[in-house]
Amino acid sequence: MQLAQLGKLDVASPSGKLMLQMLAAVAEMERDLLVERTQSGLARAKREGKVLGRPVKTTASQQAEIINLRKNGASLSSLARLYKVSRATIMRVTGEVSK
Repeated sequence: MQLAQLGKLDVASPSGKLMLQMLAAVAEMERDLLVERTQSGLARAKREGKVLGRPVKTTASQQAEIINLRKNGASLSSLARLYKVSRATIMRVTGEVSK
């Protein structure tokens, strides 16, 4: 492969195949390093007590109230409006979500 051909990679030639395999190996190594750094960072954050994920919209006492009101016949929509959350959140709290 000549220096002038660096812009074009002929994958049909043996040297082109070698270059392609080397680039693929470097890309795979980069991906593995990224995954390793991400997992390391998440593990460290968990060890330090950081809570990961989206914050919950309702407190434990609100969830208990929602469950109680739902058992007493309150509609999903009225509870969602009352607590300013979606109907899906009410269904998740009351265990009515079908999986």
